[in-house]
Amino acid sequence: MSSTINNIGVIGAGAWGTALAKHLAEKGLAVRLWAYEPTVVESINTSHENSVYLKGVTLPPGLVATSSLVEAIHACHGLLFAVPSHAARVIMRELAPHLGDARPVVCATKGIEEESAKLMTQVMEDELPTSAHRALMVLSGPSFASELSEGRPTAVCLAGSDHTLVRSFQEVLMTSTFRVYADTDVLGVQLGGALKNVMALAAGVIDGLNLGLNARAALITRGLAETIRLGVAMGADPRTFYGLSGVGDLVLTCTGALSRNHAVGVQLGRGERLETILAGMQAVAEGVRTARAALTLARRHQVDMPITQEINTVLDNKKSCQQAVSDLMERDAKPEKG
Repeated sequence: MSSTINNIGVIGAGAWGTALAKHLAEKGLAVRLWAYEPTVVESINTSHENSVYLKGVTLPPGLVATSSLVEAIHACHGLLFAVPSHAARVIMRELAPHLGDARPVVCATKGIEEESAKLMTQVMEDELPTSAHRALMVLSGPSFASELSEGRPTAVCLAGSDHTLVRSFQEVLMTSTFRVYADTDVLGVQLGGALKNVMALAAGVIDGLNLGLNARAALITRGLAETIRLGVAMGADPRTFYGLSGVGDLVLTCTGALSRNHAVGVQLGRGERLETILAGMQAVAEGVRTARAALTLARRHQVDMPITQEINTVLDNKKSCQQAVSDLMERDAKPEKG
């Protein structure tokens, strides 16, 4: 463990933020976890369990939760940011005056801001001084929070423009069960982590309609093609999408039983209304908001993303799931690598 990074503030006490905080606390770091809900703070501090978002997982007694952002980042050597994308700007704006220029921030949020179609680091750059931009990093990859919290082997990617800083946090995060690979493609790593949630909604629809494994495999493959097309148009390295933050996370989220976005898609495929599905969920399904932002990016960069377009028509209740699948299948014939 790096001798200069031993105090971390984790912002966001959903399942993923809590699992990361647990991971770091068990490694011996001083960790304070910020939660929006007072009930979550009380649960963590009194029962050593996040009974709302990570029920049944015992947290280290040394892991302290707080509802104060200032307290969460006090004397910390870096931040892990795991706030849902729709709240990221507001929280970062509140944090910014207290961070200073050199406080490293690792963004673990997988999403795109719906209103602006900006990636999370772009949102952070809007709110932070220019001198702080180089200290921004992104953590992404195939990683269900519950499995990380159980100590099951997990591998992810940490991307940033400052090689020395990335190496330092790579060392801080890694354990015998949590492997972290370094990268420099901040844009590509974020796009892969965000768009896989959109494709997971579509894969869930396929499964909800009982269309079979052939159809799901085709959906995942063509979803990867869409992601790469948009990524290249935006300046990402296409090789990034064949890594952990790309195809790794895509396969996990489109097939794993623990995927919230896939579960939403399954319910849509079975005929349930989106409003009813979301009303019954405690956690956030990032793919719903990200789908709309992704379509904005596709149009902005003139990229053909038919799966993203069709899942938006389903989410907006403009087309049935069956009709969306039929329209995808009946598109004009195209070369696979086109």
